[in-house]
Amino acid sequence: MTVQPMVKAEAVHKSFGLAHILKGIELEVAPREVFCLVGPSGSGKSTFLRCINHLEQINAGRLWVDGELVGYRQKGDKLYELKDSEVAAKRRDIGMVFQRFNLFPHMTAIENVMEAPMQVKGESKATARARAERLLDRVGLADKAANYPSQLSGGQQQRVAIARALAMEPKLMLFDEPTSALDPELVGDVLDVMRGLAEDGMTMIVVTHEMGFAREVGDALVFMDDGIVVEAGNPRDVLSNPQHERTKAFLSKVL
Repeated sequence: MTVQPMVKAEAVHKSFGLAHILKGIELEVAPREVFCLVGPSGSGKSTFLRCINHLEQINAGRLWVDGELVGYRQKGDKLYELKDSEVAAKRRDIGMVFQRFNLFPHMTAIENVMEAPMQVKGESKATARARAERLLDRVGLADKAANYPSQLSGGQQQRVAIARALAMEPKLMLFDEPTSALDPELVGDVLDVMRGLAEDGMTMIVVTHEMGFAREVGDALVFMDDGIVVEAGNPRDVLSNPQHERTKAFLSKVL
Protein backbone atom coordinates (compact mmCIF):
# COMPACT_ATOMS: atom_id res chain seq x y z
CA MET A 1 0.00 0.00 0.00
CA THR A 2 1.45 3.37 -1.01
CA VAL A 3 1.17 6.15 1.52
CA GLN A 4 -0.33 9.37 0.22
CA PRO A 5 2.10 12.29 0.55
CA MET A 6 1.17 15.01 3.03
CA VAL A 7 2.45 17.58 0.51
CA LYS A 8 2.99 17.11 -3.19
CA ALA A 9 4.23 19.78 -5.59
CA GLU A 10 4.07 19.20 -9.33
CA ALA A 11 5.72 21.71 -11.68
CA VAL A 12 4.89 24.62 -9.38
CA HIS A 13 5.60 28.09 -10.79
CA LYS A 14 5.19 31.45 -9.08
CA SER A 15 5.94 34.92 -10.40
CA PHE A 16 5.63 38.39 -8.95
CA GLY A 17 5.33 40.64 -11.96
CA LEU A 18 8.36 39.93 -14.15
CA ALA A 19 10.23 38.14 -11.35
CA HIS A 20 9.97 34.37 -11.84
CA ILE A 21 10.43 33.08 -8.26
CA LEU A 22 9.52 29.37 -8.46
CA LYS A 23 10.47 27.57 -11.67
CA GLY A 24 8.79 24.19 -11.70
CA ILE A 25 9.19 22.88 -8.15
CA GLU A 26 8.65 19.11 -7.83
CA LEU A 27 8.77 17.47 -4.41
CA GLU A 28 6.89 15.24 -1.99
CA VAL A 29 6.70 15.33 1.79
CA ALA A 30 5.62 12.12 3.51
CA PRO A 31 3.39 12.06 6.61
CA ARG A 32 5.41 12.40 9.87
CA GLU A 33 8.44 13.59 7.89
CA VAL A 34 10.66 16.53 8.90
CA PHE A 35 11.44 18.12 5.55
CA CYS A 36 14.15 20.82 5.54
CA LEU A 37 14.48 23.49 2.84
CA VAL A 38 17.84 25.23 2.64
CA GLY A 39 19.41 27.67 0.22
CA PRO A 40 20.50 31.28 -0.18
CA SER A 41 18.17 34.23 0.43
CA GLY A 42 15.92 34.86 -2.56
CA SER A 43 15.95 31.25 -3.73
CA GLY A 44 12.16 30.88 -3.32
CA LYS A 45 12.00 28.85 -0.10
CA SER A 46 9.68 31.16 1.83
CA THR A 47 7.53 31.80 -1.23
CA PHE A 48 7.05 28.07 -1.65
CA LEU A 49 5.95 27.74 1.99
CA ARG A 50 3.44 30.54 1.51
CA CYS A 51 2.05 28.77 -1.55
CA ILE A 52 1.43 25.60 0.47
CA ASN A 53 -1.14 27.35 2.66
CA HIS A 54 -2.32 29.60 -0.18
CA LEU A 55 -1.03 32.85 1.26
CA GLU A 56 0.33 33.13 -2.29
CA GLN A 57 -1.35 31.74 -5.40
CA ILE A 58 0.71 29.62 -7.75
CA ASN A 59 0.73 30.58 -11.44
CA ALA A 60 1.15 27.09 -12.86
CA GLY A 61 1.41 23.50 -11.72
CA ARG A 62 -0.39 21.70 -8.90
CA LEU A 63 0.01 21.61 -5.11
CA TRP A 64 -1.73 19.08 -2.88
CA VAL A 65 -1.95 18.89 0.91
CA ASP A 66 -3.15 15.56 2.26
CA GLY A 67 -4.56 14.62 -1.14
CA GLU A 68 -6.50 17.87 -1.68
CA LEU A 69 -5.57 20.55 -4.20
CA VAL A 70 -4.45 23.79 -2.58
CA GLY A 71 -6.66 26.73 -3.55
CA TYR A 72 -8.53 24.97 -6.34
CA ARG A 73 -11.10 22.33 -7.15
CA GLN A 74 -10.68 20.20 -10.27
CA LYS A 75 -13.63 19.22 -12.46
CA GLY A 76 -12.64 17.23 -15.50
CA ASP A 77 -9.62 19.03 -16.95
CA LYS A 78 -10.50 22.42 -15.49
CA LEU A 79 -9.41 24.06 -12.26
CA TYR A 80 -11.82 26.29 -10.36
CA GLU A 81 -10.55 28.64 -7.68
CA LEU A 82 -11.97 28.04 -4.22
CA LYS A 83 -13.86 30.78 -2.41
CA ASP A 84 -11.98 32.65 0.33
CA SER A 85 -14.08 30.91 2.99
CA GLU A 86 -13.16 27.48 1.58
CA VAL A 87 -9.45 28.40 1.48
CA ALA A 88 -9.63 29.64 5.08
CA ALA A 89 -11.30 26.39 6.20
CA LYS A 90 -8.49 24.30 4.67
CA ARG A 91 -5.84 26.64 6.07
CA ARG A 92 -6.96 25.69 9.58
CA ASP A 93 -5.22 22.34 9.13
CA ILE A 94 -1.85 23.99 8.44
CA GLY A 95 0.10 25.70 11.20
CA MET A 96 2.63 28.34 10.22
CA VAL A 97 5.41 29.88 12.29
CA PHE A 98 7.09 32.94 10.81
CA GLN A 99 10.48 34.60 11.27
CA ARG A 100 8.76 37.37 13.20
CA PHE A 101 6.52 36.18 15.97
CA ASN A 102 3.39 38.20 15.02
CA LEU A 103 1.86 37.82 18.48
CA PHE A 104 -1.00 40.11 19.47
CA PRO A 105 0.77 42.66 21.72
CA HIS A 106 -2.37 43.46 23.76
CA MET A 107 -2.93 39.81 24.71
CA THR A 108 -1.11 37.64 27.24
CA ALA A 109 0.72 34.51 26.13
CA ILE A 110 -2.23 32.29 27.04
CA GLU A 111 -4.75 34.61 25.34
CA ASN A 112 -2.65 34.53 22.15
CA VAL A 113 -2.82 30.71 22.17
CA MET A 114 -6.58 30.63 22.97
CA GLU A 115 -7.66 33.19 20.37
CA ALA A 116 -7.82 31.19 17.12
CA PRO A 117 -9.63 28.09 18.48
CA MET A 118 -12.28 30.35 20.03
CA GLN A 119 -12.67 32.70 17.05
CA VAL A 120 -12.20 30.25 14.18
CA LYS A 121 -13.49 26.97 15.63
CA GLY A 122 -15.99 28.44 18.08
CA GLU A 123 -14.47 26.59 21.02
CA SER A 124 -15.54 27.42 24.55
CA LYS A 125 -13.20 29.53 26.63
CA ALA A 126 -12.71 26.68 29.10
CA THR A 127 -11.73 24.18 26.37
CA ALA A 128 -9.40 26.67 24.67
CA ARG A 129 -7.78 27.62 27.99
CA ALA A 130 -7.17 24.00 29.01
CA ARG A 131 -5.44 23.26 25.71
CA ALA A 132 -3.47 26.52 25.83
CA GLU A 133 -2.19 25.64 29.31
CA ARG A 134 -1.07 22.22 28.05
CA LEU A 135 0.65 23.73 25.01
CA LEU A 136 2.46 26.45 26.98
CA ASP A 137 3.69 23.73 29.31
CA ARG A 138 4.82 21.71 26.29
CA VAL A 139 6.92 24.62 24.98
CA GLY A 140 8.35 25.24 28.45
CA LEU A 141 6.41 28.43 29.22
CA ALA A 142 3.75 27.38 31.73
CA ASP A 143 5.05 30.05 34.10
CA LYS A 144 4.72 32.81 31.47
CA ALA A 145 1.01 32.36 30.66
CA ALA A 146 0.04 35.77 32.08
CA ASN A 147 2.94 37.66 30.48
CA TYR A 148 2.47 39.99 27.54
CA PRO A 149 4.76 39.63 24.48
CA SER A 150 6.72 42.74 25.51
CA GLN A 151 7.64 40.93 28.74
CA LEU A 152 9.05 37.91 26.89
CA SER A 153 12.38 37.34 25.13
CA GLY A 154 12.40 36.71 21.38
CA GLY A 155 12.88 32.99 21.95
CA GLN A 156 9.96 32.88 24.38
CA GLN A 157 7.76 34.80 21.95
CA GLN A 158 8.64 32.33 19.20
CA ARG A 159 7.73 29.41 21.47
CA VAL A 160 4.36 31.07 22.21
CA ALA A 161 3.92 31.43 18.42
CA ILE A 162 4.55 27.68 18.03
CA ALA A 163 2.02 26.92 20.78
CA ARG A 164 -0.47 29.22 19.04
CA ALA A 165 -0.03 27.35 15.74
CA LEU A 166 -0.43 23.99 17.52
CA ALA A 167 -3.65 25.16 19.21
CA MET A 168 -5.50 24.63 15.93
CA GLU A 169 -4.37 20.97 15.97
CA PRO A 170 -2.84 21.12 12.49
CA LYS A 171 -1.82 18.09 10.45
CA LEU A 172 1.10 20.01 8.93
CA MET A 173 3.44 22.62 10.44
CA LEU A 174 5.35 25.11 8.30
CA PHE A 175 8.35 26.92 9.81
CA ASP A 176 9.79 29.90 7.93
CA GLU A 177 13.27 30.44 9.38
CA PRO A 178 11.86 30.38 12.92
CA THR A 179 15.22 31.08 14.59
CA SER A 180 16.76 33.65 12.24
CA ALA A 181 15.50 36.69 14.20
CA LEU A 182 16.72 35.33 17.54
CA ASP A 183 19.86 35.98 19.56
CA PRO A 184 22.13 32.93 19.25
CA GLU A 185 21.68 31.83 22.88
CA LEU A 186 17.88 31.68 22.43
CA VAL A 187 17.93 29.47 19.33
CA GLY A 188 18.39 26.19 21.21
CA ASP A 189 15.13 26.44 23.17
CA VAL A 190 13.09 26.90 19.99
CA LEU A 191 14.89 24.05 18.21
CA ASP A 192 14.28 21.81 21.23
CA VAL A 193 10.53 22.42 20.92
CA MET A 194 10.70 21.59 17.20
CA ARG A 195 12.71 18.45 17.99
CA GLY A 196 9.95 17.39 20.39
CA LEU A 197 7.31 17.91 17.71
CA ALA A 198 9.34 15.75 15.33
CA GLU A 199 9.53 12.99 17.95
CA ASP A 200 5.74 13.20 18.33
CA GLY A 201 5.34 12.56 14.59
CA MET A 202 4.28 16.01 13.41
CA THR A 203 4.77 16.54 9.67
CA MET A 204 6.98 19.60 9.34
CA ILE A 205 8.46 21.65 6.51
CA VAL A 206 11.26 23.81 7.87
CA VAL A 207 13.01 26.61 5.98
CA THR A 208 16.19 26.95 7.99
CA HIS A 209 19.83 27.98 8.15
CA GLU A 210 20.36 25.67 11.14
CA MET A 211 22.30 22.90 9.41
CA GLY A 212 22.86 21.04 12.69
CA PHE A 213 19.08 20.79 13.17
CA ALA A 214 18.64 19.63 9.56
CA ARG A 215 21.32 16.97 10.02
CA GLU A 216 20.05 15.67 13.38
CA VAL A 217 16.29 15.97 13.03
CA GLY A 218 15.56 16.16 9.31
CA ASP A 219 14.34 13.15 7.34
CA ALA A 220 14.78 14.85 3.97
CA LEU A 221 16.60 17.94 2.75
CA VAL A 222 16.17 20.02 -0.39
CA PHE A 223 18.67 22.63 -1.51
CA MET A 224 16.97 25.35 -3.54
CA ASP A 225 18.59 28.08 -5.58
CA ASP A 226 17.09 30.56 -8.03
CA GLY A 227 13.64 28.97 -7.85
CA ILE A 228 14.60 25.38 -8.58
CA VAL A 229 15.40 22.25 -6.58
CA VAL A 230 19.14 21.79 -7.16
CA GLU A 231 19.68 18.77 -4.93
CA ALA A 232 17.58 16.59 -2.62
CA GLY A 233 18.20 13.63 -0.37
CA ASN A 234 18.96 12.44 3.14
CA PRO A 235 20.20 15.50 5.11
CA ARG A 236 23.33 13.76 6.36
CA ASP A 237 24.25 12.65 2.82
CA VAL A 238 23.60 16.03 1.20
CA LEU A 239 25.42 17.99 3.91
CA SER A 240 28.46 15.75 4.09
CA ASN A 241 28.75 14.82 0.44
CA PRO A 242 26.92 17.27 -1.87
CA GLN A 243 26.86 16.21 -5.50
CA HIS A 244 26.16 19.54 -7.18
CA GLU A 245 28.71 22.35 -7.49
CA ARG A 246 26.16 24.97 -6.47
CA THR A 247 25.31 23.00 -3.30
CA LYS A 248 29.00 22.61 -2.49
CA ALA A 249 29.58 26.37 -2.88
CA PHE A 250 26.62 27.22 -0.61
CA LEU A 251 27.50 24.70 2.09
CA SER A 252 31.15 25.80 2.12
CA LYS A 253 29.90 29.21 3.32
CA VAL A 254 27.41 28.03 5.96
CA LEU A 255 28.98 24.90 7.47
